[in-house]
Amino acid sequence: MSPTSQSPITVFATVQAPLEQVWACWTEPRHIIKWNQASDDWLTSYAENDPRTGGRFLSRMESRDGKMGFDFNGVYAQVDPHRLIEYALEDGRNVRIVFESRGDATYVEETFDPESTHTRELQQTGWQAIMDNFKSYVENVIGSMPMQFTTTIQAPVEKVYTTMLAPDTYPEWTKVFNADSRYEGSWEKGSKIRFVGADEQGNLGGMVSRIRENRPNRFVSIEHLGVLQGDQEIMSGPEVDGWAGALENYSFFAEGDRTRLVVDMDANDTFRDYFEKTWPVALERLRQLCE
Repeated sequence: MSPTSQSPITVFATVQAPLEQVWACWTEPRHIIKWNQASDDWLTSYAENDPRTGGRFLSRMESRDGKMGFDFNGVYAQVDPHRLIEYALEDGRNVRIVFESRGDATYVEETFDPESTHTRELQQTGWQAIMDNFKSYVENVIGSMPMQFTTTIQAPVEKVYTTMLAPDTYPEWTKVFNADSRYEGSWEKGSKIRFVGADEQGNLGGMVSRIRENRPNRFVSIEHLGVLQGDQEIMSGPEVDGWAGALENYSFFAEGDRTRLVVDMDANDTFRDYFEKTWPVALERLRQLCE
């Protein structure tokens, strides 16, 4: 059965957020990786998006246990910002998304050609679950948008990537956060990693995390899981509630002989002012190391 031999399926949601906010969350990779899954057993570890007519997109969708995964990708046939998206999937199926402002809310309707492997009911349930997850994400992210920091470095992307992560140079640019800053573990995808430092009294502390994605010279995603107090890893409780599941992502873009580095991170309100002051200093230090 061909992908277009069945009538299209439609899912929809009314999102309690302004159109501009909804559009940004739908199209920006830093948001896509947060909501693009039908259940908690799955995640989007990586996304790239060029939302213009003729542009391409890709989302890497994986089970959280790492046993299954696939690329969801295609090409945009038409993009009318804040109004309409149409694209063709790699298998030839077509998708159309309409955005409509309704007062303080935004109506989003997505219509897609079904595939022939799964039942229509299962496909509608899955796509609607992703739509519902999008609605929940957008409505909850308002007022606590991920923080973003950007710098341009006069060095090849390979050098910036290596300098940022190498064990001998990582402490040099991160010491603005902690004079004893370092990491223990590996940057390999799926690996556990601990970000460690000591306070003025010599007490050890930091974050317990895992590498959710690592695409060399392109993208690194860190998922924070818990906190470190001395030698104890605390993975639940009030000390962890503000951090568990938070992402810290590094995106590398080659621009001729320069590199544009973008840092996106989740942060609770307690630390936002601190990071607003320290991240620009840390990125300036990284720029100096690379140049």
